[in-house]
Amino acid sequence: MERFAWKGRIKEGMQAEYKRRHDEIWPEMKELLKSAGIGNYSIWSDGRDVFGYYECEKGIAFAEKTQAQSPIVDKWNDYMQDVLELVMDPETGAQPKMTQVFMLE
Repeated sequence: MERFAWKGRIKEGMQAEYKRRHDEIWPEMKELLKSAGIGNYSIWSDGRDVFGYYECEKGIAFAEKTQAQSPIVDKWNDYMQDVLELVMDPETGAQPKMTQVFMLE
């Protein structure tokens, strides 16, 4: 099981809207994430800073490729553009990977 972590920043004054959109996440977006082998996905916030973590049953490369090739992900990213500051990796089409420095199992 590979793990993936990303970070972003909610635009000023958009914290409630960011939360609302995730409370109402599209069923097709959930299905796409699952088909990419993504599970145990959570997003945390500290003010405007957000941190996401998920586990990749089929590996990070498969999850990245599945997301990069999906029009649903493109649509979601467009939908979130007005509330979230997020730099995407041009190679993978996903959020840049954070480097794991510690893990306790």
